[in-house]
Amino acid sequence: MTLLIVGAIIAVILLAWFGIYNGLVKTRNWAKESFSQIDVQLQRRNDLIPNLVETVKGYAAHEKETLDAVIKARQQLIDVANASPEQINAASNALSSTLSRLLAVAEAYPDLKANTNFTELQRSLTDTEDKIAKARMLYNSSINQYNTKIQVVPNNIVAGVHGFQPMAYLETPQEARQVPQVKF
Repeated sequence: MTLLIVGAIIAVILLAWFGIYNGLVKTRNWAKESFSQIDVQLQRRNDLIPNLVETVKGYAAHEKETLDAVIKARQQLIDVANASPEQINAASNALSSTLSRLLAVAEAYPDLKANTNFTELQRSLTDTEDKIAKARMLYNSSINQYNTKIQVVPNNIVAGVHGFQPMAYLETPQEARQVPQVKF
């Protein structure tokens, strides 16, 4: 009889262990999948940039420095494609910054602003930037769920035995945290 009770207790513990392990794996995979959504939107933005640059070149050929900076930042993002989420995020932020400068340059050219191809590309780029921001929020939310799951008892025991490690959040770069100065 005691052997049966001990066997039942071991079976319950094993089932609980398997359940916790499977839950950790599912949460970790969800976190990784949510980063792939960021990657999809970054690729979409990378595909739009050459068309945007070519359109601007036709109107603002002497803005070569800004155009070159955008092309360089895009290439850096492509080059870190298999890097850590933090490195990809940093390269993406650098590209966003140079794109902002490019769009600011475009403001100085009324003919360019009136060009329907440019305005459509600009709208698509803005839409893509919004999707990237939403994907980053989803990623950080999934990282929060994963990190919480590996830290609570009894999950932390199973996580420790199987080597589950906390994942890092994507953070806003320091320069983006600065309050913009508005002067009238």
